[in-house]
Amino acid sequence: MLVTGASRGIGQEISLQYARAGATLAIVARSEESLGETKSAILAAVPSAEVLVLSADVRDPQSAERAVQAVLARFGKLDILISNAGAISSIEQTLHQKDPDLWWNSFEVNIRGVFNFFRAAATALEQSRGYCVAISAVRAQVRSPGSSDANMSKHAVNRLIEFIVLEYPRVRAFALAPGVVRTRLAVEAGVGVSLNTAALPAATTLYLTSGRADWLSGRYYSSHWDITEVERDWKDAILEQKGLVNKLNIPKLRT
Repeated sequence: MLVTGASRGIGQEISLQYARAGATLAIVARSEESLGETKSAILAAVPSAEVLVLSADVRDPQSAERAVQAVLARFGKLDILISNAGAISSIEQTLHQKDPDLWWNSFEVNIRGVFNFFRAAATALEQSRGYCVAISAVRAQVRSPGSSDANMSKHAVNRLIEFIVLEYPRVRAFALAPGVVRTRLAVEAGVGVSLNTAALPAATTLYLTSGRADWLSGRYYSSHWDITEVERDWKDAILEQKGLVNKLNIPKLRT
């Protein structure tokens, strides 16, 4: 499996939990040096774990191609892709106050980064009937002042996941909202509220790629939801009404 943005926070915890589950891992960040802590944590927990450390900028399609090819050369296949790398500018600034390059960087990382790595991995994932999980956000479903770049780019991630399963039916794909986790990225952006640790979205990711939640493929899912309750009480309605996908809300005229 391959995890982007694995040097800290949610990506690091995802890598650790998969290692404990017995996965062979490729961990990706812009700098190999920054991945040292993640690799050390994995080997401390699972001394026999096989970990490939790769430097790649998710914004660069050639960099993504090289990373995926390195995984295939080392492990012979790729069955799980976790696109976790993310970016957000300060939520304390309105549109005209934001640095335009930082605003656009959120799109480069959050949506182009997911596209670049899936594009590079698509053939391998189809061959393995694999999984793609892209880290989305609750913000993708709301409009909040100061968060235009994060909200819009994560909303686009949800739609990209829908296209992945439309065009690659052998691949199971999910847009996962991790909840508000107190990562360095969130703190730097001014997000002060923390509702859960990185362990929750990491465990949810593990469940989504276990084969027990394939019916949710192509949809948005939140780590905060109780999967047992969702499947028991909501599965039929979600499938029948094509729920948990991006839709335009069209008002009904009064008669």
